[in-house]
Amino acid sequence: MRFASLRDLVSDSMAIDMGSASTIISVRGRGIVVDEPSVVAVNKITGEIVAIGKEAQGMQGREARDVGVVAPLVDGVVADFERTQKMLDHFVQEARSGISHFSRRAVMSVLSGVTQVEQRALMTAAEHAHIGRVYMVEEGLAAAIGAGVKLDDRHASAVVDIGGGTTNIAVVARGSIVYAHAERIGSFDIDAAITDRLRRHRGLIIGVMTAERLKMDLGSATEPENADKNLTVKGRDVQTGSPGAIEVSAAEVYGVIQTIVRKIAEEVKMALAELQPEVAADIYDRGIVLTGGGALLEGMEEYLARETQLAVRTADEPRYAIVHGLAQLFDEPLLLRRVTRNEPHFALDAEAGAFEG
Repeated sequence: MRFASLRDLVSDSMAIDMGSASTIISVRGRGIVVDEPSVVAVNKITGEIVAIGKEAQGMQGREARDVGVVAPLVDGVVADFERTQKMLDHFVQEARSGISHFSRRAVMSVLSGVTQVEQRALMTAAEHAHIGRVYMVEEGLAAAIGAGVKLDDRHASAVVDIGGGTTNIAVVARGSIVYAHAERIGSFDIDAAITDRLRRHRGLIIGVMTAERLKMDLGSATEPENADKNLTVKGRDVQTGSPGAIEVSAAEVYGVIQTIVRKIAEEVKMALAELQPEVAADIYDRGIVLTGGGALLEGMEEYLARETQLAVRTADEPRYAIVHGLAQLFDEPLLLRRVTRNEPHFALDAEAGAFEG
């Protein structure tokens, strides 16, 4: 027991939600300690990483000519292994307590339908970050647990997690996934649609951060109450190449967003159509729980309720639902043993006691 106490003192048990938009890490006993954008700034000449996370995002759109800001994860999977590895290592080092030199274990989220190759890339990145054991759990189950779905509930619950690059639809019962489907569409697509609209129809090229600000300040999935509300946005004029500015209204942004949220709603409806009758009956009674950063879009809850004809509620702290769910699994070692997606030679300790502490 003394050794176990000492081991916990010098190591951290982490829950890691590493997504296309953000990397969020919760440490057992300390809560959320890292919440940073999943981006890196890279020297284009040497290939060296010069900044990670918030510092790199702060450079976006105003980089030095020899620096580029990139996202090493695309649509929820590793697109650039080396930079993903270095980014995760940086965030894990940030998350560790001052006296901790390694992490005994971590539970990481993984997208539904991810391939073994994509999963292995995440596993290897975690190993390079000096994490002793890594357990991979599907995002849908983690989001459901984090949203308050009871692990022993025999009735099914549906969770729609809208992230930056993906929308994950999962149905959970008795602590297991009954149905899961991930579609590579998310809130980044809204940013891209806004940027494309202004370039094609308004003759102004805007940056990533400006598109994000328009989405947050004017965006709505349902018809805005004040359609005339507008913002002045600045960028580069398409025709002259000179700096320019235009007024953008909430009505215009709403029209752009509709194309994306309609696709998300269609994916949700197609998923619901594939459920077994008893499961569908449970969902009819209980409705849908929204999680992920995309759930914070104004009117998203109301829009999905209207499209699906079901009750829809947004989880408390929807951006943190996955990491909260992962963290809870440390208290459920037998469930973690059952739901982990790890390959056999990465599998769990021989005894459930390996999770205690």
